[in-house]
Amino acid sequence: MTDPISLPDREIPLFDSERAEAAIRELLYAVGEDPGRDGLKDTPARVARMYAEVFAGMRQGPEEVLTTTFDLAHDELVLVRDIELWSHCEHHLVPFFGKAHVGYIPADDGRITGLSKLARLVDVYAKRPQVQERLTTQIADALQGILQPRGVIVVIECEHLCMAMRGIRKPGSTTTTSAVRGQLRDSATRAEAMSLILGR
Repeated sequence: MTDPISLPDREIPLFDSERAEAAIRELLYAVGEDPGRDGLKDTPARVARMYAEVFAGMRQGPEEVLTTTFDLAHDELVLVRDIELWSHCEHHLVPFFGKAHVGYIPADDGRITGLSKLARLVDVYAKRPQVQERLTTQIADALQGILQPRGVIVVIECEHLCMAMRGIRKPGSTTTTSAVRGQLRDSATRAEAMSLILGR
């Protein structure tokens, strides 16, 4: 699957702080507040800066973090567990948060990427309006498409505030999603990877 932000004929969007501030100011009016009062007069600018940070992935592509590789002739699973992630549900723009576990079996040439690059890849996609299912798939597809490994596994476990603070109001419930590619679709190889992920 191609990341639409990475297409060469697409301009990477810039964050429009002025427009964001105006929108937050209008939202405060809409809920019955006075955005000009002391406690709120700087809120639109603060919220705009926050959104520029938490949606920074809109202005990044996965190729920016996976370009560096090392020839270590490693041919077994590389797995980084418990990568902390924060994202925002695109339906309600409230956070969901949890852990990502990202692993891959290097290509035949044994080249690997830095471990921190896997965490950065998670951030590229988490720092966007998201749904967990798509987040999981995008990470797996980017890793497969750029590194061309023999196998990929991504497992994400998150709590969604849109379920905890509104609607059904079930705090503490977690959602688990997974995506596997290549050799990790093999049941034995996948079971080995899952045992490493869950054996904490």
